Amino acid sequence: MTQKLQTILKNLPEKPGVYLMKNAVGDLLYVGKAGSLKRRVSSYFQKAHDARIEALVSEIADIKFEVTNSALEALVLEANYIKKFNPPFNVKEKDDKSFLFITFTKTKFPKPVIVRGKNRDAGETYLGPFLNLNSIKDALKVLRKIFPYCEKAGEAKKLPLSRPCFDYEIHLCPGACINEISTKDYKKNINHLKLFLSGRVKTLIKNLEKEMRAASGKLNFEAAEKVKRQIFSITHLQDVSFIKEDELLKTNLPKTGHRIEGYDISNISGQSAVGVMVVFYDNEPDKSSYRKFKIRTVKGPNDFHMLKEVLERRLEHAKDWPLPSLILVDGGLIQVKMMEGVLRDFNLSIPVVGLAKGPERKRNDFLGEIPKFTSELTLIKVRDESHRFAIKYHKELRARNFLK
Repeated sequence: MTQKLQTILKNLPEKPGVYLMKNAVGDLLYVGKAGSLKRRVSSYFQKAHDARIEALVSEIADIKFEVTNSALEALVLEANYIKKFNPPFNVKEKDDKSFLFITFTKTKFPKPVIVRGKNRDAGETYLGPFLNLNSIKDALKVLRKIFPYCEKAGEAKKLPLSRPCFDYEIHLCPGACINEISTKDYKKNINHLKLFLSGRVKTLIKNLEKEMRAASGKLNFEAAEKVKRQIFSITHLQDVSFIKEDELLKTNLPKTGHRIEGYDISNISGQSAVGVMVVFYDNEPDKSSYRKFKIRTVKGPNDFHMLKEVLERRLEHAKDWPLPSLILVDGGLIQVKMMEGVLRDFNLSIPVVGLAKGPERKRNDFLGEIPKFTSELTLIKVRDESHRFAIKYHKELRARNFLK
């Protein structure tokens, strides 16, 4: 490490922000976010990493940084820099279609939704790109407490609803579903949210201060106090930390390969029913990531609903287990559509491929587009491995139940 880099690392603050890594000629290599700039940037130089990160570190000659008020602001600023500069180590192994973006529904009472790049529509406005789904979800959870929005109003066939939603009771919904807020005021709230997510925090605070003064001038002190609380919340977001430092290397600089998850069910007439998830990285099995699921909610022989339960339970661990690049399911159109429906319920867009054995069980019929990073042969291996693992777990459970 050069003397220059040693000096930079020594002077980094223990504050949230973004860091910009550059090479010897000043080209930007990588942009990252951090809850603590000192701890995060220093970690690149303190231990061994995979080949991809080592390649990055070998090119670093200079590091610039910008302190933000919060880890949440760092997340947004990182997205803006990636969009503006397209740094090679941010986009390598990850094309525009796999980045995550935030857009807003075209309903009377809009709400934010998360989409992958490949699902963007021409002419629509998107905020991002973002790298990690859990970070975006956490950000929206925090921001919704400051700028509430309604999840139900856009879905309701008729408004107002007969009773407020649960989110209204806990102050996450401004009451659009029960006519507690006008369309104008609701959209003003959404515009505030958009300003924050586009990185225009100073403009947002300036607008809110103007809004607060206007409310005070009209002697509407309740409204003025509400805006004052919003300003306070924004300027004190540093109290909220949702960036987990030990996940950043995995999040921002993922393994060079793709994660494929294969699912299968095993039971005898609904008895001792189990489901499994097997994982392949770089088209090879990663047995440390395999997971077993004892079926809890489905009674009787219904593999379709068992698969649904397994995928739903797997996605509840999205914060703990990396999301896959591809899902393989042992089955045909019905199974594929069911899996896609579960993913939509979780606001995820992950390709699903079905693999059935054909009408005579003598061939492999694929349903869905196979990505370029894998092959039919690999997916057959994933299917066979999930089948083997499911049967093994089923036999283990049957044996335990027999001994009871």
